[in-house]
Amino acid sequence: MTRVAIIYYSATGNTHILAQAIAEGAAAAGAEVRLRRVAELAPAEAIAKNARWQAFNDAMLAEPAAQLEDLEWADAAAFGTPTRFGLPSAQLKQFLDQTGGLWAKGALAGKVCTAFTGASTSHGGLESTILALNNTFYHWGSLVMPMGYADARASAHGNPYGASWVSRKGSTPDERALEAARFQGERLATLASRLAAPASGG
Repeated sequence: MTRVAIIYYSATGNTHILAQAIAEGAAAAGAEVRLRRVAELAPAEAIAKNARWQAFNDAMLAEPAAQLEDLEWADAAAFGTPTRFGLPSAQLKQFLDQTGGLWAKGALAGKVCTAFTGASTSHGGLESTILALNNTFYHWGSLVMPMGYADARASAHGNPYGASWVSRKGSTPDERALEAARFQGERLATLASRLAAPASGG
């Protein structure tokens, strides 16, 4: 069974919702899935100033946090983050910065990786955040999987880089965004499964 890790950071829950949809898509394609949020780094006083941030953080306290072992375990991985000035969040970047040991021993080479994100404005850096995450995958020697326009769900979504959501006035991902995320998870699991299949003799 193909193993897919979905590793993400979410402050108020939108990236978490996209991550869940990607997990649904991967599971529907037959993958074993681990859904993991990276550790929160923001100070408690900053979180407390935003009711949604505080509520989501409290709700996630009992959930298992992402570990490097989850990444080593996986055949494929999806990474999600809200955009921060067109870049990944510090929380997800801190997790990625710990992967040097895995990179040094080649444990990440050949894994299929993809990325997803969200922002509060339509030109808030969605694509540049995904491209920034891809830089890490290049260094790992991983295979970067874009969503493309390979399916009607992706075409309707309109972002070939990866699933995304523009949260205007605090809105949560709509069904079109969720369908695109499910497709991204399905595509990730399917491609990883094909790569893992033994080559047929000829």
